[in-house]
Amino acid sequence: MQTFCGLLIEKPMTDIDGLRRILTENKTIAVVGLSANWWRPSFFAAKYMQDHGYRIIPVNPNYDEILGEKCYDRIEDIPDPVDVVDIFQRPEVTPALAQSAVAIGAGVFWMQIGVVNDESARIAESGGLEVVMNRCVKIEHARLLGGLNLIGVNTGVISSRRPRWLIY
Repeated sequence: MQTFCGLLIEKPMTDIDGLRRILTENKTIAVVGLSANWWRPSFFAAKYMQDHGYRIIPVNPNYDEILGEKCYDRIEDIPDPVDVVDIFQRPEVTPALAQSAVAIGAGVFWMQIGVVNDESARIAESGGLEVVMNRCVKIEHARLLGGLNLIGVNTGVISSRRPRWLIY
């Protein structure tokens, strides 16, 4: 725990139980910086989450629609309740995004891998949001809720067991 402007602030979420709870309880994700290009990490992560039952709300002024969902210019333009604001933006622009997430009453402010900004974390936490920083929502979902078998884990392809042909 640390303090900021006299408030007691917890550090960004890193424990497995907390991450699992966030991913289980929150089903509507506003993805800020979502690209319509299938090869971009934001598209890949959002598509994966959408395929696993999450509602994705794209936030990017460059598009009208992504993944079959209406795209919004700003977080504040979203008319529906948002559980998680997932950030695919440079760290230096995240404080304003944290303020927007607080303003709409989101529950979680999630900064993707490589996005680290302590000021944003403090803004979000002081506004009552949980904060996840420097983690990928897709990777954490796959790791904690069983999606890794889609890429070889738990399929028998990767194993710690010695292959039969090596047993004498």
